[in-house]
Amino acid sequence: MDSTKISVRDRLRSGMIIPAHPLALTDAGALDEVSQRALTRYYIDSGAGGIAVGVHTTQFEIRDHGLLEPVLALAAESACDWTMPRRHDQPDETPDMPLLIAGACGETAQAVQEATLARDLGYDAILLSPGGLAAHNDAYLLDRAAAVSRVLPVIGFYLQPAVGGRVLPRAWWRAFFEIDNVVGVKAAPFNRYYTQDVAFALAESGRVQEIALYTGNDDHIVMDYLTTFACPVGRETINVSVAGGLLGHYACWTGPSKTVFEQAKSQQGTITELMQLAEQVTDMNAALFDVAHDFAGCIAGIQWVLKTYGIIRSDRCLNEDERLSTGQKEALRQVMHAYPHLCDETRILAERDRWRA
Repeated sequence: MDSTKISVRDRLRSGMIIPAHPLALTDAGALDEVSQRALTRYYIDSGAGGIAVGVHTTQFEIRDHGLLEPVLALAAESACDWTMPRRHDQPDETPDMPLLIAGACGETAQAVQEATLARDLGYDAILLSPGGLAAHNDAYLLDRAAAVSRVLPVIGFYLQPAVGGRVLPRAWWRAFFEIDNVVGVKAAPFNRYYTQDVAFALAESGRVQEIALYTGNDDHIVMDYLTTFACPVGRETINVSVAGGLLGHYACWTGPSKTVFEQAKSQQGTITELMQLAEQVTDMNAALFDVAHDFAGCIAGIQWVLKTYGIIRSDRCLNEDERLSTGQKEALRQVMHAYPHLCDETRILAERDRWRA
């Protein structure tokens, strides 16, 4: 195992928040490079340990519009430029370089090609989407993951069936964790039974110290951080904890989200206080992800919040049918008013011009 793999493993295991990076467009539908850079800078300055680019929140349609390579490249360049020492006399003020995670999707050849592109652009790992592969069996998904892992370290992804995922049994996850270059897994089935399957399979694999479990359960973010899965394996009990989160929720309100993450992981406050905080975060996510309309406005909700704060100039999506649902704007305004401690507005308004410079 080379030092790069060890570094990625260790950083993921140490725990962090990882925003799923949105796509910034002009009103005419072109890539808005100024806004795109501003988003990357915002996440870094907000304390994100990594960024995930080319994932669902980035809009999978970038592949159809020839934007995958430009968007991946711009994020990598922006992260590198922003984390280089900006003041020779105050180097401690320079943030750490974020872990660069690229999304890969499609059948094996496409996923390997996208992983190779990401590797060549300096990315550290691949978040491998299972979406759009309903015609293939579970064994195919394992072979595909193994092929991609030969290019870059792989983070598995249990995607909820409601948005294109599929149910994967515990035995499948157990086999997945046997792939040498798997370094993490994002559990996002929005289902406690399925999330347990991932945790228990990880415990059974004997690789709890090598593979990091991240939550993608936007309906259960804080509670996942407070949870330790006590998994019986033979005569032992193996504890599996959630190291961090890789979430679309973190694409906005990133600074407060980092604070909540640290508070939950260190269990600052009573259990009652933490559970109340957990429900507030879930309430915010319900508006952001448009749960009332089966997640139809999940990307549009993120775009609207970012535009409202002025980090990006347009909330347009590549798919023109991707819009706020009826009542979603009002729902977002309501939660932003109800939970100002979970919003970033004051800081963003003060810093956005610097990020957009």
